[in-house]
Order: sequence, then C-alpha cells, then structure tokens
Amino acid sequence: MEKQEIYKEAYNTVTLNHEERVIVEEHERLSPHLIFEIIRRDGIEELLRPVKALVFSGIGAGIMITFSFVCMAVLAALLPKESWSPIISKMGYTIGFILVILARAQLFTENTITTVVPVFKPFKFKKLCPLGRLWTIVLLSNLIGTTLAASFLSIDGVMNPEFVVQMELIASHVAHMGAYENLIRGIPSGILIAAIVWMMPSARNFSFFIIAFFTYFIALGDFTHIVVGSAEMCYAVIHGMATIGDYFFTFLIPTGIGNILGGTGVFTLLAYAQISSELNVKH
Repeated sequence: MEKQEIYKEAYNTVTLNHEERVIVEEHERLSPHLIFEIIRRDGIEELLRPVKALVFSGIGAGIMITFSFVCMAVLAALLPKESWSPIISKMGYTIGFILVILARAQLFTENTITTVVPVFKPFKFKKLCPLGRLWTIVLLSNLIGTTLAASFLSIDGVMNPEFVVQMELIASHVAHMGAYENLIRGIPSGILIAAIVWMMPSARNFSFFIIAFFTYFIALGDFTHIVVGSAEMCYAVIHGMATIGDYFFTFLIPTGIGNILGGTGVFTLLAYAQISSELNVKH
C-alpha cells in the first residue's frame, strides 16, 4: 500500500482548479469495486421488496418483453424476402428488453446477477433462502406475464395475418430446438445479460444503446432466453406446434439452467474474482 501511495503522489503532479477537478471527475470511469458496490446495493433493494411488488413488476416484465417476439415478427413481415432481412428484423428483439430494463421491471435473468452479488459480500448460507424466494417469485411472475401476452396475441384479429405467419415461423423455430441446444445456447445469452447489468452503472446516458447492442447479439446469435422464449413457446403450444411437456422439459428447464450458468456461474463469479482482493483490502 505504501508503494501505491508513492506512485500516486508521483503521478499527481498537475494542479487543477475546482472547476477542472469537477470536469475530470465527471469523466472518470467507475472502478470495478464501485460498480460491484452499486450492483450489490441494487440487489439488496430487490431482495427486500415486498412480494406483491415483485409479482406485479414480474408480470409486467413478462408482458412487456413479449414485444421482442412481436416486433421481430412485424419487421420480418414488412421486409422483403432477402438474405439480409434477418439482420434488420432481429433488431426488433431489443424492444422488449429496452422496455423492461429501462422501466426497472423485474426480469429473471437480470436477477440472476443483481441479487447474487449481495450473497458474496460476505457469503452466508442463510442468504440463499431470500435469493431462492426472489428468483422463484420473479420467474413465475415473468412466465405468467408471457403466458397472458401469448394468449392475447392468439386471439383472432389482434394481429394482421401477415404478422401471424411470421410469429408462427418464429415460434416453430424455437419449438424445434432440442433440450441440449437450449441449454448450451442459454449460456451466451446469460453472459450478455450479465454484461448489461455490469455496464449499466457506467452507462449514464448510453443505457439505451448498451441494452440494444447486447440484446441484438442475442438475437443474431440465435441464443436462448428463458423469458422471451417462454412467450414464443407459449404461442407454439397454443397453436399446436409444441406440447406442455416440450415447454417445460425441452425449453424452460434447460434454457433456465443455461442462463443461470452464463449469468451467475460465468460472468458474476469471474467479475467477483477480479475484484475480491481489492474488496478485502478496502473492507
């Protein structure tokens, strides 16, 4: 620590007035341990939220994120049938995530990162119970929301016929993916959502673009996301393209495991390992 102070003093040779220091501090990047602390405090806030608030927020998130499914179908229907069309139509996938994350609604894959961070500092087994409670409530609420949205979209006349065709094509594609494929493709999706959570404290006015950029790559990579995919799979079940068993055992469970492995297992643990020594020194 003494060497670090000597080095700091050696580099701090420029004298700035108050106004200049304010400008520099506004442009200074957040250090990893500060980002960790911001996410930790957000996670504690989520863990302490009452059940009623979690349920309604989770249902709202499930309904809103279904717009990712809808907007992809609408763009696909409106674009010409060219090889480059999916590059544009998959931009629609970002819409649901932008709505949910900027509205601060409860999304399961966000919670697999945000609410895990408080468990690590300091780690106690008794913290796992409220974590499991939160995950269960939010996931079930998200699934209720996507089921309601998919049921509404299946009513005759809600969507134009050309949009319905594209929605059925998307749902059919999701329904034909196997359990192993859903699991393995869920891992990159979890990592990308974790990256959004980790970058948001530093994003400031660029939150919209960060969410759009990373979720766009989830769509381009054809990676699986448990909440968006549940809307697509519900639609497939309602239209006879998949069974309830397919929904739970081929899609929901494998994709959920993949998202958790990617978000919690890979990204969060690596991020924590990166700054754990610094946290021990500071606290």
